[in-house]
Amino acid sequence: MAMSEEAAAAAETPQTPTGTRRGRVRMKRSALMAVPAVAVGGILMTLTAQGVLAAQFSISGMPFTITADKLDGDGFAQFGSLDSMIPDSPNAGSTGGQVLVAVSAIKAAQITNLCQSVDLGGVSLVIHAGDKGTPVSASDLTTDSDLLSGDAEFKNIEIGGDASTYTKAGPVGKGQPGVFGQQADHVTLTHLNQHNYASTAVGFKLPNLRLSFSSKGC
Repeated sequence: MAMSEEAAAAAETPQTPTGTRRGRVRMKRSALMAVPAVAVGGILMTLTAQGVLAAQFSISGMPFTITADKLDGDGFAQFGSLDSMIPDSPNAGSTGGQVLVAVSAIKAAQITNLCQSVDLGGVSLVIHAGDKGTPVSASDLTTDSDLLSGDAEFKNIEIGGDASTYTKAGPVGKGQPGVFGQQADHVTLTHLNQHNYASTAVGFKLPNLRLSFSSKGC
């Protein structure tokens, strides 16, 4: 039986999923692809639509703060990404369950006077380490940040390359094809302050570690 012109047109037209939440996530993602993701040391990184990176794990959606007097890192890479929460996460708020982040990857890091805190709602869980002469050390370290500040110095930096081709930070320093990024042989960050949603490391040594609850974070 021949199809009517209206039915044929309807069959050829892709159907768009309905629902307020899906629409909000799609619109937000499209908008984020068109604006700068984050600036570090005056260097602007952007995401491209082809380079949206899936999170390695579902984030809780509760951000945490990291501060340090100094971070020295051998093998550095940085690129944009999207971190995702579980479906219907109670921490999603107006984000649609996704957070735009800058992934910073370091092959080997030394961190002096590290403080990490997370606000649990009226009280903060605080961790201190590396403040008695022996710095914290980490290997294959990544942090997913939506805010980062400090004084940065790079050695042999490359800006604007495709993050999927990066090698200086090892496997953890590779982004998706088409993602704008930067990499360097060495990075020194002083007066570091990060607002993070995730962090991973293959190795993590924290000398003089102390954990406590406090009314104030880092």
